[in-house]
Order: sequence, then C-alpha cells, then structure tokens
Amino acid sequence: MLTIKIDDRIELRQIQITDASDIFETINFQRAYLGKWLPFVEYTKTIHDSELFINSIYSEPPEKQELVFVIHFEKKFAGIIGFKDTDKTNKKTEIGYWLSESFQKKGIITESLKKLIHHAFEKMDINRIQIKCAAENIRSQKIPKRLNFVFEGIERDGELLSDGEFTDLEVYSIIRRDRNT
Repeated sequence: MLTIKIDDRIELRQIQITDASDIFETINFQRAYLGKWLPFVEYTKTIHDSELFINSIYSEPPEKQELVFVIHFEKKFAGIIGFKDTDKTNKKTEIGYWLSESFQKKGIITESLKKLIHHAFEKMDINRIQIKCAAENIRSQKIPKRLNFVFEGIERDGELLSDGEFTDLEVYSIIRRDRNT
C-alpha cells in the first residue's frame, strides 16, 4: 500500500477495506454537510456500501486501478482524495476529494493536492490533471485557483445532486508545461 507523507500532520494512505468503518461513520454523521455536494452520500446507507466502494477500486485489473487515498490529519481519518477517470493513453486524469467538516480550513486538501499533482506528473507520466467543482461550491473552487489551475469553463448540468437538481460544474486543469511557466 502506497503512503504519501505530506507533512508532520497530514498523511495519505492508499485506501483499504479496513477504512470502510471510518468512511461510513464520517458520512453517516455528516449527511447534511457532505450530502450537499456529494451525490454518493445518499446511497451510502450502511458500512457495506463503503466496503462495496473500496472493493470496486480493487476489482479492476491492476493496470486500471485508480489510486485513492484516505487522508489522515494528526492520525485521525479526515477524508478521501484520489485519481479518477484516468486515461493512460492520453495521459490525463481527474482528482476528486472530500473532507470531513471538522477538518476544513486547515490547508489539508491544498497540501495533499500539491503532492498528488507531483506524483501524477513525475511517477504516473500524466500530462493533464483536472478538477471539477460545483459552480456554487465556492470553498472547493478556491483550491484549484490557489494551485494555479486554469479555469476552462462550465460543464452545464454536469452532476445530479441528491436533492434531484442538476448543478453546473466548473472545470479547472493544470498541464505539465504549466508548472514551468
């Protein structure tokens, strides 16, 4: 299992089935907070649902498995961050993330993203990374802006939220050559 130490307080560890309990408990106790922007919260009703999510990652052949990490802040579970929809042929990927409410505004996602961006460019031979954020999710949008991602546009009605309404998604990207400019 891959572990990435961010600093003395933050560590990313590749997700394991033993993380299902922490994931489920966090979702279960923060349904209103997390569910506002994360449609999967509505469908995560038991610990088994979290186990199914983790198993879905590892059910893929090794060359297609996405790197997904649990975030630990001061040795406590804080959230999830990882790659998704990686296209190795075109050397591109997306990074998604969520963080428990009590761990907000500590720089955890920003610092974790810096390391994952480096990992993607240097270890995975990725050329393009994108992040999508709900157009109304101002906190989440600040993160790619802070890291000098380029705003590319709006994916109209890009995600169906749990309240049954579609939300537009803002699309941000960074490419390998952006790091040298």
